[in-house]
Amino acid sequence: MHLVPTQDEVVALLRQTGALRNGHFEYPNGLHANEYLQVALAMCHYQAAKTLSVGLSRLLRANPEIRAIIKELSIVAPATGGLPVAYGVCEAMGAHQVYWAEREQEGEPLRFRQYLELVPGEKVLLVDDILRTGRKLSELKRLVESRGGEVVGLAVIVHQPTPRTPDFTPLPFFALARLDGIYYRDAESCDLCKQGAVLDRVWV
Repeated sequence: MHLVPTQDEVVALLRQTGALRNGHFEYPNGLHANEYLQVALAMCHYQAAKTLSVGLSRLLRANPEIRAIIKELSIVAPATGGLPVAYGVCEAMGAHQVYWAEREQEGEPLRFRQYLELVPGEKVLLVDDILRTGRKLSELKRLVESRGGEVVGLAVIVHQPTPRTPDFTPLPFFALARLDGIYYRDAESCDLCKQGAVLDRVWV
C-alpha cells in the first residue's frame, strides 16, 4: 500500500470490506445504477479506516495552502457518515478541531448542536465519506458560511458523481478515488431493468 493509496488500492479495499458492490440499485432520488458504495462498511474496520483517513490527510498535506493553516483548521462533516472520516483526518493532520451538523428529523435542515458554534472567519475544511449527489456538502457549505466560517476546501474518500452532482469549483477538492458508475435517470431508461436484473433499493 502506498503512503497515499492509489485508485486501485482504494477500490480493492472497498471491495474487500463489502463497501463497494456491483448489481442493480435504485437511489432515493430515482436514479438507477450498476454499483453501490457505502464507505461506512469499510470504516467499520479499524485498519481500513486508518488507511483511508491517513491517506486522505496526506493528500491534503501535499497542498501548500492547506498545509500552511493546519493548526487553525477546523474539520466540519455531516453526521453520521462523515464523522469517522473527519475524526481520522483531524487526528492524522493535527488539525484544530471537529464540528458536525445533523438533522433533528428527516426533511429538516442541517444544523449545529446548541453551543457548537463557529468563530467568524474560522478556516473550515468540509469532509465526508462520499461525494455523490452533493446535497449534504452543498447544504453544509451554506450552513458554515451563514455562521461566518470560511470554507477552504472539500475532501472525501470517494468521488462518485452522478449526472446531477454539482461542481464546487473554485474550491480545492480532494478525493482518494473516483468511481464512475453507469446511471439511468429512471426505471424506463434503465437497461438493467429491461434485462430483468433484480433491483436493490438504496436507503441513503
